[in-house]
Amino acid sequence: MRANCSTDTVHEVALRSELHRRGLRFRKHKALVPGLRFRPDIVFPRQRIVVECLGCFWHRCPVDGVTPRTNSDYWQAKLERNVERDQRNARTVAEAGWHLIIVWEHEDTVAAADRIETLVRCAAARA
Repeated sequence: MRANCSTDTVHEVALRSELHRRGLRFRKHKALVPGLRFRPDIVFPRQRIVVECLGCFWHRCPVDGVTPRTNSDYWQAKLERNVERDQRNARTVAEAGWHLIIVWEHEDTVAAADRIETLVRCAAARA
């Protein structure tokens, strides 16, 4: 599992490139809440919007998530802890006043960028 990277995944880099190409500027992996070990993949500080790119396997995607058959007890517990951590992070970030957007690995990059761009531009217009 050491070879699995947690930042700058192929999907994350493609999404960031698409957002940058559209003229959106953001921060990467910025800590939001003191004491919380959560650094979202993309942060729009002025609009208080964060984007988290989640892998379908590691975060139990409702569409593509699978549970391995080999060593299933270990994986069941491991993946459940990941989901619980994701839920706790989402709750904490929302309580701090941030809007969290989840982008799954299987999602089309352009469609995800459309969704994010709409929210960011609407939030910027309100500010």
